[in-house]
Parts: sequence; structure tokens; C-alpha cells
Amino acid sequence: MNRQDIVKSIIEDKVVAVVRLGKEDDAMSIIEAIYNGGIRAIEVTMTTPGALELIKNLTNLNAKNLLVGVGSVLDEETAQKAIDFGAKYVVSPILDINIIKLAHQNDVAVMPGCFTPTEIYEAKKCGADIIKVFPADVLGKTFFKAVRAPIPSLKLMPTGGVTLTNGRDWLKAGACAVGIGSALIDKKLLSSRNYKQLRINTEILLENIKDIKNR
Repeated sequence: MNRQDIVKSIIEDKVVAVVRLGKEDDAMSIIEAIYNGGIRAIEVTMTTPGALELIKNLTNLNAKNLLVGVGSVLDEETAQKAIDFGAKYVVSPILDINIIKLAHQNDVAVMPGCFTPTEIYEAKKCGADIIKVFPADVLGKTFFKAVRAPIPSLKLMPTGGVTLTNGRDWLKAGACAVGIGSALIDKKLLSSRNYKQLRINTEILLENIKDIKNR
């Protein structure tokens, strides 16, 4: 799957699950529940213990349409390691042009983190495939409408503040996809190992956005 196919798949599915776990969490069971609930794009953050091995193990599953990416990437070295372990897209909380270049050299998608219109436009000029707006809840949904008015071709993905029920509002405001973490992967569910409810919550999220047309 090339970079364009990866981006197309994420935009069609509209959701990236941001997996940020602790040492005590059963990562494979958690991701299995999310996958069975219908989400295909799984972003494993580098703050998760054993993130690279987890990316490798998920990639080796060869699960149908599973898209494994890496998140919380702050430098080129980390990005390259994750790509070598199988990551198909690189997500960062910051805008680093060198990370964008490296990802494209490896034919994987890249989603830099931006907060201002200037950062967003700079990311677009540098070829960012999707621009992660972070932290999105600080800016709000009206920001998406405002910033896309003069630049309607922007592909924006909010992360931070996305819930099971408001994902459709972000998409209607102009997002091409949403990134959801703790609102989906709830710590109470993890501590009780209630993976069934995690799967149900995933289904609820997808049901709420299924009628929104792709951007």
C-alpha cells in the first residue's frame, strides 16, 4: 500500500484510534476490541511501553485493512525506526519539516501537529498528507470552518477533545478524519479489562459518523 492509498483509506474510514497505554495494559486485547468494533487505523504512540515491538506484532498479523501507524514522534530517528518496524503513517504533535521529508522518502503518510493557520499552511506547503490539529479542543470546531474558508483543500484531523458522540460535529465542521484517544480507550474499561464495552464504544462512535460524507 503506497502513501496515497494510506491517506485515502484513513479519510474513507474517518477515524484514527490513538493508542496510548501503560505497562500494565494488555495492548493486543485492547487493539483487537477496537479493530473488531470497526476501526482500521491504529496509531501506537511512542509513549506506550514497547511501542516498536507492538507495531511490529500488529503488522505481522496481516489483519484485513489494518493500518498501523506511530504517534508522538518528535524526531527523524524515531520516525525511521517505527517505519522499519512496519508503521504505515507517522503522526507528530509538532511540525517538523524533516519528519515530513523522511516519511515521504519511505512512501508512508505523515500527519504533523499544527495549532496556528501559519503552521497549518506551512505543513501543507511541505506536503503533509493530513494535518493534525492539536490540541483541537482548545481551538474548537469553528476554527476548522474559519481556516478552511480561504484554503478549502486542507485535510485536517482534530486530536484532543474528540468524543464518542461529537466526532460527527468535527467532520461537519471540515475535518477529513478525527483522532480519538482516551475518550474511546477509557482507563476504567482498561483497568476492568472490559474489552466488550470497548468494542461497543467503537461501534457507537462509527455509527454516529457513518452518514457524514468524506471531505
